[in-house]
Amino acid sequence: MNNNIRIGNLFGIPFYINPSWFFVLGLVTLSYGGELARFPQLNGITPWLLGLVVAILLFASVLAHELGHSFVAIAQGIQVKSITLFLFGGLATLEKESETPLQSLLVAIAGPIVSLLLFGVFAGIGLSLPLNPPLQAIISLLAYINLALALFNMIPGLPLDGGNVLKSIVWKITGNPNKGIIFAGRVGQAFGWLAVIVGALAILGISQIGSFWTLLIGWFLLQNAGFAAQSATVQEKLDQYTAKDAIIPNSPIVSADLTLRGFVNDYVIGKQQWRKFLVVDESGQLLGTVATDALKQIPTSQWTEITVETLVQPLGAIETVKSDQSLLDVVKLIETQNIKELVVVTEDNVAVGLIEKASILNLLQKDAAAKNKNKEPELASS
Repeated sequence: MNNNIRIGNLFGIPFYINPSWFFVLGLVTLSYGGELARFPQLNGITPWLLGLVVAILLFASVLAHELGHSFVAIAQGIQVKSITLFLFGGLATLEKESETPLQSLLVAIAGPIVSLLLFGVFAGIGLSLPLNPPLQAIISLLAYINLALALFNMIPGLPLDGGNVLKSIVWKITGNPNKGIIFAGRVGQAFGWLAVIVGALAILGISQIGSFWTLLIGWFLLQNAGFAAQSATVQEKLDQYTAKDAIIPNSPIVSADLTLRGFVNDYVIGKQQWRKFLVVDESGQLLGTVATDALKQIPTSQWTEITVETLVQPLGAIETVKSDQSLLDVVKLIETQNIKELVVVTEDNVAVGLIEKASILNLLQKDAAAKNKNKEPELASS
């Protein structure tokens, strides 16, 4: 979500509030303040001040829910990038997925468990202490909200916690986390459509079940569940390829014993694509790089006598990956470290070529085009 406002840190976790949160804060304050105004003990602006306190406590409950997820993730060695409160609740953004289905399950259920514990605490206070009617109403509401938060989040569809539980179960059965995400994402979309339909029927006055909020929640589920399923589908596809499959055609690789004249004639003149080349020895071993600007160091009269090896520079910041490494792992490396290009090498350090984001996208586009082409005869025959 964009335009989030950073409030500070909670237990070392960056804490943000989305502007939409203020809308809900005001709405809950006015709505519940109006309810509290019915108590004769409260007068003036007191009901609305208490309404504001209740609204803050409700979001504190949501925050505690997200901290539950976060603490279990941290215990697994996973960094929590941020916690954000927004229109529909909260979101803890994790650095990566858990390593096993069980660990993923534990992260997923931690939030609802915290909410159930808070429900128990508030329900216990309400039942055991002699409270005046307004305070009793506030405590009852906090208990109810935490129970509703736990139960709603256990709906078995992404992006809800129940969807992550379902994902973990499918992951355990199939051995593939992406299949779990795809399945739970599709279930989340089904619940999203159901909520949209129920909300729309209520708005049109056809049904007494649901409201405008139901429609909004359904839309939220549709968007996020669809994105999760789509992302997992792409990851599933990437995992079927290796780094060598996405190598840029005619990658800039030159031999170290090539003369500068030969280098310029064969790789530079009339070919503006590359300004830096990978340099290999006679066995293909990667030695370093050479930039075309380095040619300026050598008089053109000596280009026929001096070889590329003279101008070789260390790889520097350029990363290397093995040719048989999963393309999904390569993409994760590119994204997490913001790398523009990678050098692909074999197990014995023989340079194979370069990978860029564009070459990975081209591979996926070719794959999609090939699949569509194969489907055309089937559609025609039907």
